Amino acid sequence: MSKFEIARRNMIDGQIRPNKVTEDRLIAAMARLPRELFVPAAARAFAYVDEDIDIGGGRYLMEPMVLARLLQAAAITPNEVVLEIGSGSGYGLAVLASLGNTAVGIEQDEALVKAATATLAEAGIDNTAVIEGDLKRGYPTQAPYPVIVFAGAVDQVPVEIHQQLSDGGRLLAVINSTGQGTGQATLIRRHGDHFARTDLFDAATPYLPGFAPAPAFVF
Repeated sequence: MSKFEIARRNMIDGQIRPNKVTEDRLIAAMARLPRELFVPAAARAFAYVDEDIDIGGGRYLMEPMVLARLLQAAAITPNEVVLEIGSGSGYGLAVLASLGNTAVGIEQDEALVKAATATLAEAGIDNTAVIEGDLKRGYPTQAPYPVIVFAGAVDQVPVEIHQQLSDGGRLLAVINSTGQGTGQATLIRRHGDHFARTDLFDAATPYLPGFAPAPAFVF
């Protein structure tokens, strides 16, 4: 067993299972996927630590426990298409692709789009697409989606992305409108023109670019 396989097992046994994650398909996906491929080579020794990992350019790979709890709350079924906002290096997209039918990722950093696409191919994952685009616009071309997941914190969910959620669909995000401290991992369900919000747990997740609240003026 390689050092990464041992680290992956320790992640599951020490971070995922003890934090109320019980969904078998999700645990199996995270136990199988080589997370080390999705971080810079210099950071691979830290690929399975219980914190967000800097992947460069102000971007982060979400903490495993936070990702797992968000995706468990999404309750993704094998026939669903999932949209991920801010796919970064592609790890979250790989997990989503293991749970649903297809996972579509939006990423505005051209270098990350190319890197994620190459890494997903290297990992043998062929039911994903990483598309370069404005994160705040989502991907209306294939909307509506039964599941939308934000791969980082946001101060609020744009109205345009709310509208890309199908009726009965679920949207998962860490929402932090203050710019300080921790945010709330949040489940938003659409019922017709109404959106019901449920706060799930605290999460100190870094913001996606363009989603941090504007600095307040101090007099």
